[in-house]
Amino acid sequence: MAPSNQSRHRAGHQQPASKKFDGINSQTAKASCDSMSSSLGHWSPGTYTALKALLSARLCAAVWGIITDCDETFNYWEPMHFVLYGKGMQTWEYAPQYALRSYFYLLLHAAPAWLYDAIVTSNRVLVFFFVRCLLAMLSSACELYFYKGVLVAYGPRVARSTLCLLVFSTGMFAASTAFLPSSFAMQAVACGMGAWLQRQHKLAIFCYAVAALLGWPFAAVLGAPVAYDIVVRKGKLKLFLLWSFLSAVIILVPMVQLDSLYYGRLVVAPLQLVLYNVFTAHGPDLYGTEPWSFYVINGFLNFNLAFLLALAALPLLCLSVMCGMTNGRSHAPEWLSLAGLYLWLAVFFLQPHKEERFLFPVYPLICLAAAMALESVERLLKRLPLQNCSALASYVTLSLLVTSSVVSLSRSVGQYRSYHAPLDIFLELQRLPAQPSRAVTRLCLGKEWHRFPSSFFLPNDRWELHFIKSSFKGQLPQHFLQTENATAIERSNFNDLNLEETDRYVNAESCHYLIDQDTPEFSHEEPRYSTQTKTWSTVTAVPFLDKLRSPALFRAFYIPYLTDVYCEFNNYTLLENIALFKRRKNT
Repeated sequence: MAPSNQSRHRAGHQQPASKKFDGINSQTAKASCDSMSSSLGHWSPGTYTALKALLSARLCAAVWGIITDCDETFNYWEPMHFVLYGKGMQTWEYAPQYALRSYFYLLLHAAPAWLYDAIVTSNRVLVFFFVRCLLAMLSSACELYFYKGVLVAYGPRVARSTLCLLVFSTGMFAASTAFLPSSFAMQAVACGMGAWLQRQHKLAIFCYAVAALLGWPFAAVLGAPVAYDIVVRKGKLKLFLLWSFLSAVIILVPMVQLDSLYYGRLVVAPLQLVLYNVFTAHGPDLYGTEPWSFYVINGFLNFNLAFLLALAALPLLCLSVMCGMTNGRSHAPEWLSLAGLYLWLAVFFLQPHKEERFLFPVYPLICLAAAMALESVERLLKRLPLQNCSALASYVTLSLLVTSSVVSLSRSVGQYRSYHAPLDIFLELQRLPAQPSRAVTRLCLGKEWHRFPSSFFLPNDRWELHFIKSSFKGQLPQHFLQTENATAIERSNFNDLNLEETDRYVNAESCHYLIDQDTPEFSHEEPRYSTQTKTWSTVTAVPFLDKLRSPALFRAFYIPYLTDVYCEFNNYTLLENIALFKRRKNT
């Protein structure tokens, strides 16, 4: 820093050391602060760094994530197990008279699983986790492309905030490796959004077609803002129509052929699903309805502060525009990127039947919207007549991101610690002593039927899953037929009204093993089997959170020490039928 003119003309005069250094320090500190803020504003993680962060988070989800929805087990893992090994549980949605689900979607996952099983190992538990790892890698790749699109369109600030929320949020942790069409649609939407933000319109159209036709038909709603941009704002109607047609042909031709082969008649599975959910008198409402607050609570649990920011993104954007602060990028206006999220929430908030997985397709958009909201907050804070308002804005953004990430980690860890017991118990089956070569071992489930992780956890083909009577009065799945063309045979004991089919049950006395949660509440239909010590002996037990007797805060989020003190846990038990094993030993 050069001295002033006055100082230069004062020959032989020395300024006091304290004043001299005070001036240097204050000006240098201000310049350093401005430089740091500027460099941070233009910095974002590189492609390789972002990929490592995403892949690390997704592989953790593949190994430690729980199965949160029985639909994932019985509509996807079980049919895929049947495709690979010829045994599994069939739901009414795979009955040929209804044909709501696509075997083509299953086979896309079953093909690499078959290769892994044939070349590497025949251990079915490892095949299960191999498929999960594939889903983790697919999600990481799609999210990376989405991140690059955000970086191109909205700059480093929004991009790095989006990446942080993608990596740490509980919602992405749960959805990324779930074997569900809504998760597949989420990945395709992320890829399509990334393509659109990078002006790759052909790829964007194809990705949204994959999300809707191969994933979940309702994901087509999320393509509406992109279609508006391509057709109306860009005037590329011919390109849109051509690539929509080509995408439909590429996806639907093999899908319809394969599904028709499995079902034994002409089937367009996405159309069947839409017809059932939209054009039947009852739709999906017979599986339960929830108030609008269900998604607000669910969104907060999975994204906490980020979900609230995402909801506020559009108002904050409008406020920043009114103050004359925009990003100046016309090819991907911020309001258009937010439109898909708001449209999706408007549609699904109004539907009486609500499930957590219905929000999966917009999870990446929630992260983007929250990041946009944070940038709008930064813009507004920088307009305040305060000293160092740029530094204040950066601190606010950083604080919100750190808080959201810590709360998300607390939620993810809490989910694993509280609800991982079913996977742990089913892994214990692999350690049980081998049964006689031709003997069939019956494993039974009662009230815990919905936590069955899949037949991949049964030790071998001589093990069979069965259900015993419980207080559940809906329709349970049944075994696929062990005959040729089993998937094309209509069975009269399926219905699309979720009515109980009593032929699904066996007597508890006929079960060799029983898996049950030992709860304080019991009834005639749901007794405490662990106390029936003359019939059942406990092989192993793992703690499982009791939701009814645990405070909402401590069961929703893991808080070290406090969660363990204030939450109540039951034993999730593997029980052995004493009488049956004595009889088998004697014979």
